[in-house]
Amino acid sequence: MRSRTTIEIYAYWDGLRRNRDAPNRSEIDPSQVRHILPDLFILERTARGDIRFRLAGTRICGLFARELRGSRFDSLWLGEQMVQLAGIAFQVMANATPVVLSASTKNSTGDLLTAEIVLLPLRSPNGAIDRIIGSLTPLSRPVWLEATPVNFLELKNLRALDAPSVNLLRSHQVKDLTEHKIAPVQEHSLAGVLRRVLHLRLLEGGRRD
Repeated sequence: MRSRTTIEIYAYWDGLRRNRDAPNRSEIDPSQVRHILPDLFILERTARGDIRFRLAGTRICGLFARELRGSRFDSLWLGEQMVQLAGIAFQVMANATPVVLSASTKNSTGDLLTAEIVLLPLRSPNGAIDRIIGSLTPLSRPVWLEATPVNFLELKNLRALDAPSVNLLRSHQVKDLTEHKIAPVQEHSLAGVLRRVLHLRLLEGGRRD
């Protein structure tokens, strides 16, 4: 993890879940993370079978110069990667596995920006994991950032954080995705999807209290 926001929201989420695979969404207290709220979002699995933004912080909406609430999560991504990103989000929920993504993006004048995204599963009162809390943060603040919106995200690296916890000092990142032709997501397990599509190597978990 490279972003302080990513580290903080992961630590908060991990503290809430304790020895469980995911915390309950009712346990989230915005006042405890208010200093990073502009960089946070919540995704939900809808009755239509897709994953959409339930909430998105002001800095995230400002990055794309539009309100993201109600829009599809995969709509932020490069067209050929939309299926994969939707599949990753579904499997984060299905397997209660937190994931960190590294992405690049361009604005309308071709300026590049790198961002870090984390997806952390949340459990609903009925016991199902159908929401994700996460963050999206640029890893730099160029002068054009506040004035020129970015177009879309392109996934470059992905790292899964093994349940129930992870040693953050141990980092195994995948190769740059430009080396691989991405195929449609068909497997049902997160490990299977990501190993086949993104050549992921999962982190070894386990608490070291």
